[in-house]
Amino acid sequence: MANHDTQAQQLRIMLELQDRMNTRVHPQWREQKFEFYRAIWVECAELMDHYGWKWWKKQSPDAEQVALELIDIWHFGLSILLQSGADTEALVAQVMEDWVVATDETDFRLDLEAFAAATLADRQFHVGAFARLMAGVPMDLDSLYRGYVGKNVLNFFRQDHGYQEGTYRKSWHDGREDNEHLVELVHSLDASRISFQEDLYKALKTRYQI
Repeated sequence: MANHDTQAQQLRIMLELQDRMNTRVHPQWREQKFEFYRAIWVECAELMDHYGWKWWKKQSPDAEQVALELIDIWHFGLSILLQSGADTEALVAQVMEDWVVATDETDFRLDLEAFAAATLADRQFHVGAFARLMAGVPMDLDSLYRGYVGKNVLNFFRQDHGYQEGTYRKSWHDGREDNEHLVELVHSLDASRISFQEDLYKALKTRYQI
């Protein structure tokens, strides 16, 4: 488990990366008042489908897809926090204060519904309720960080290599898609390094060019 300073640094990096991505989509994204809360509850519904809720058929949680949906929710949650106008250090302190990855609920779906309800009630991001969801998976901040940075860096990499123009190759030299290479590289690098995202981008570029 990462120590307090490492966790704070990981949160700082993720907030900065989210701001960069949002700015790339729209330079004045904060002033546009995008409904990030709406994206969160829609993602909650998708997460519920991956976890399973239908009593009339046999279902087992798809752990990989549940984790990916949580990472997507985290993107939108960070956007809501940034939209508040608070500076990065204040947001890091706020998240760290509310960050308790624990739950007393044995049914993950009830925690998910409580999180979605809280989101709809005030259109804000409830860090503590999100941390309860991570406890129910289970998932820690380090794995969230690896997944988040991985997806963020891959999105930038795609854009930088012709994704919008249609010239990007999603399948690489050995026939595997970029997502597969991403997972492999994320787990081969040291996520505690401040340069983790730069290291990952360079590793992706090296493989892509082979």
